[in-house]
Amino acid sequence: MTVTVTADKHTDDETTEIVDDAIGIEETADEIVETETEADSETETENEAEADSDAKAEAEADKAEAEAADATGGWRRRVLVGAGVAVFVAALALSGFLGWTVWQTHQVAQAGKQAQDAAVAYAQILTSIDSSKVDENFNQVLAGATGEFKDMYSQSSMQLRQLLIDNKASAHGVVVDSAVQSASKDKVVVLLFVDQSVSNTTVPDPRIDRSRIKMTMEKVDGQWRASKVELA
Repeated sequence: MTVTVTADKHTDDETTEIVDDAIGIEETADEIVETETEADSETETENEAEADSDAKAEAEADKAEAEAADATGGWRRRVLVGAGVAVFVAALALSGFLGWTVWQTHQVAQAGKQAQDAAVAYAQILTSIDSSKVDENFNQVLAGATGEFKDMYSQSSMQLRQLLIDNKASAHGVVVDSAVQSASKDKVVVLLFVDQSVSNTTVPDPRIDRSRIKMTMEKVDGQWRASKVELA
């Protein structure tokens, strides 16, 4: 039995094609690897870019947040400073008002005391008479008077003067108590309780008359003077 072996013979062109194909495969493989490498590189670049972008965004967000915090803190500081200034100004205003009120109260109290002392001294002049010194007594009364009371006393003094002389009248007044009814810096009303010892030709033995006098004192040229005298 005869076996025939047929051997395929490749021509030079075929061999060349096979070699070229092999080289092409290798080149294609290299290109694929190279493409994959470039793709990986591009992916890494993109990832890095995204990471940088995220980092920048985060940094900007942090910066914005910090600026917002600074703005809020600045606003709060301004509010606190403004509130502090307002409180300080209010405290000064209140302190000034209280100081003014205390000063006014002191001024009125001082005026009341001065007017009361003047009223006590004047009441004793007004209720004390010596028929031998009528003119001197009248001058003292007029010196301590003002306004309505001064006008009234001046008009009646001449008639009263002659009556006192004719009856040889004498009187001596003593203020036993006094109190301020109302007061301001320039006008004070004083209540006075006066015991007056009176004698004349008809009643030679002195008798005690007790009177309650309401005297209005006004400050004129720095002096307290009686502008109104009433029997209360």
